[in-house]
Amino acid sequence: MIRTNNNLLSYINNLKTEYQSFFIEEHFDKKTVIAKEDTRIKWIYIIKEGITKCSLTNEDGKEFIQEFFGKGMKFGELEAINNKAIYCSMSSITKVIVYKISHKNFHVLLNEDADFNHLVLLSLVTKISNKGPRFALQQQKTVKDNIKKLLVDFPDILNQIPKQDIANYLGITIRSFNRVLSEIKKPS
Repeated sequence: MIRTNNNLLSYINNLKTEYQSFFIEEHFDKKTVIAKEDTRIKWIYIIKEGITKCSLTNEDGKEFIQEFFGKGMKFGELEAINNKAIYCSMSSITKVIVYKISHKNFHVLLNEDADFNHLVLLSLVTKISNKGPRFALQQQKTVKDNIKKLLVDFPDILNQIPKQDIANYLGITIRSFNRVLSEIKKPS
């Protein structure tokens, strides 16, 4: 549920010594919109610390959360590659520290550093390959089974991510989420 990429973060930390001027560290408070969907951004963000959410808003104003990103995850790279507006909004759930890199410098690294290029491609493949199984699982399993699995896979999730965000991630109402959570917690 909270995606991380320690290999990319470790590589960036080492790369910063050689390309120090390429990376700008920026801090965001909790509940800050870092990038708004359908707008142009001029940075790629790599999360150093904290948790963000990647979300879309439908016509009714309801938020759909695609993913939660933690350490080492990046966003804005698709927009740097295809020169289009950002697809999703990115907001901080906790305090977040990111490394920002401009589109120009991102392309320099892609062209000059084969290892960086490989890690970026690998992270894109991982993002894509995680989507299908997640959506299939949500369709095949009951809401109760999905919440149970979430609590097993991420035991501290309720302390890290607000319930409303978890409900939006699962595609259910907060009322349904709380009802199922109560059922799960009841002693048998």
